[in-house]
Amino acid sequence: MGSYALIESPSLWALLPLIVYIIMVFMGYRPLTAVLAGIAVGFILTGQSPASFSKLLSKAPGSFLGLIGVIIMFGSGLGVIMTKAGVSQTIVNWIVKSIGVNTKNKAILAVIVASVVICGLLGTLAGGTSIIAPIIIPVVASVGITPSTVGAIFQSAGETGLIWGPFTPPVVALLAVTGLSYFDMMLWAALPFGIIWLIVIYFVAKKIQKDTESWDKYEDINPEDYNVFTPTPEHKRATTIFVIAFIAAIAYGLITKQKTGFVPFVMLALAFITGFTAKMKMNDIVSTFSQGMGKMTEMFLLFILLQPFIDLIMLGGGFEALSKVLMTLLESGGRVLLMLVGTFVGAFGIDGAAVAQIKITHELFLPAIEAMGLPMEMWAIGLIAASRITTSIYPTANMVGQMGIARSKNLKAMLLGGWAVSLAALVYIIFWAFIGEKIFF
Repeated sequence: MGSYALIESPSLWALLPLIVYIIMVFMGYRPLTAVLAGIAVGFILTGQSPASFSKLLSKAPGSFLGLIGVIIMFGSGLGVIMTKAGVSQTIVNWIVKSIGVNTKNKAILAVIVASVVICGLLGTLAGGTSIIAPIIIPVVASVGITPSTVGAIFQSAGETGLIWGPFTPPVVALLAVTGLSYFDMMLWAALPFGIIWLIVIYFVAKKIQKDTESWDKYEDINPEDYNVFTPTPEHKRATTIFVIAFIAAIAYGLITKQKTGFVPFVMLALAFITGFTAKMKMNDIVSTFSQGMGKMTEMFLLFILLQPFIDLIMLGGGFEALSKVLMTLLESGGRVLLMLVGTFVGAFGIDGAAVAQIKITHELFLPAIEAMGLPMEMWAIGLIAASRITTSIYPTANMVGQMGIARSKNLKAMLLGGWAVSLAALVYIIFWAFIGEKIFF
């Protein structure tokens, strides 16, 4: 705390930067803008000087959140190389061909599988579905699937891919804060959460399709032109080698129990392997990778600044003060109530970038979690809900973006899909809170 601090630590007033952040994000401000505003409030509350704040800021690039920022940028670079090499498009083509899209049900399934796989590989929702859309939309349009249906699937299936992909930023963040292995995280949290979402969105998509097929169509697509992308032998070779290298990286990471720092190496290695296989020159690979990284500059800055943002709250004892209040309020309900409160607060009360939501929600409840001994195997699904449900129940940029990529104008269908999958997941989490208590204690 600085000499001119307006509060004494620990204090609930130290949470004011977080409150400012949440309000601004829900008002539509960019997360980076909201974080900067929160830092300004925390700077004043804790009485920081330029010198003392500089020390906090200098630690940020080497922090966990700084590493996540690097992973996001590397992931974007890899994604651009995969697209240039035709790997992403070839994977979508293989999925469509293997399913054999000749009915509406198969078309819905193809969109689901493609969205999960590509978003899980690339670690980005908008980037993944942007690659999928021009390949798969003509295919599913040929059997009458509507833009409303595709948009709803893109949102929920793509979000599922982000919690299953071993190297996506939300998964890396989740593993780092909980200390769980990828296997345990999938077993206790991500698999049940994702399976519920996919089952629910499949049936909701069928309902949306039934309700919209009489008036909502892809008018500008000629069914005879649905083979938009045909992979060449070079594309197939690059894709095969990419898949083998990707699986090998996962296996090596699991066997040797690699941590978060292993992910940037994997992404860089996959970028060069894919680029060389596609006969790209060294300079071309580096240039393309750098261009992809550049698209995520704002996101990188967000995570660099998020670390001092959290540090300022901790200096003021905001999380510690909240924990004391929670311990008093939740004493009768114990671990089950703590898990449920944490899940609902994260899901409905905190918005912003998914990794930021995971980190903030975890820090907010960590003191109470440690005091009550809530296992991370139980808490992990609450953090998943915190990072995924918010963008599915409000018309956020993510939701509107998916609607636009699908060429849909039906926000009602998007909200129906988001509410349905979120409600089902929350019902399961309530059930899991009680069952988990019996399994781990």
